[in-house]
Amino acid sequence: MIEWLNFIFLLVLCLFASMYLYVKSVGPAALEQKIGEGAYEKCAQYRKISGFFLFVGMVGYVVYLFNPLPVPLPLIFPLPYTVVFAIAIVILLPSGYLMYRGSKDAGEETAVPKKEHTLYSGIYDSIRHPQMLGEVWTGLIFALILNSPFLVIYSFTIFPFFFWAAVAEERDLVIRYGQPYINYRNRTGMFFPKRKRSDQSD
Repeated sequence: MIEWLNFIFLLVLCLFASMYLYVKSVGPAALEQKIGEGAYEKCAQYRKISGFFLFVGMVGYVVYLFNPLPVPLPLIFPLPYTVVFAIAIVILLPSGYLMYRGSKDAGEETAVPKKEHTLYSGIYDSIRHPQMLGEVWTGLIFALILNSPFLVIYSFTIFPFFFWAAVAEERDLVIRYGQPYINYRNRTGMFFPKRKRSDQSD
């Protein structure tokens, strides 16, 4: 019984609530058109609540370790734990760097959307969503550290929501910045740097 309650409420509802609220948090300009002043503050609240639900969802990962679902999967990987842990570290290093650089170059807007914020620079000159590209691996890394095949598989179900969030954020940034953002979007990659055409590099 506990395993199913944990799966439904902590793993599914909390994690998906976190992603839903995060998507809402990246739309302050569109929300401002509807409710006016206070939209950016409301989106900041969405982001904080999203972070809380994400934390609770990660707690659900730990609970699952002791209360796994009756599924036809091994409880742990048939590999030495040092190998599984090493894989987690290999993924963690680049994803952690992307989150760090993205947060550093985005500044305060990482946590709190601000109307007066200008377009980003730094790593954002190459890719538009470094933080999302880094953060999307969080559940997978945690699942590997917990040595759970089921949680590893489950973690991939969250990936499409990060793409959804990126698309939603870009729609809002077009409203917010207009043509300058469209020009920026055309010359950079969403998650990976765009390959320059030969005629552009000459």
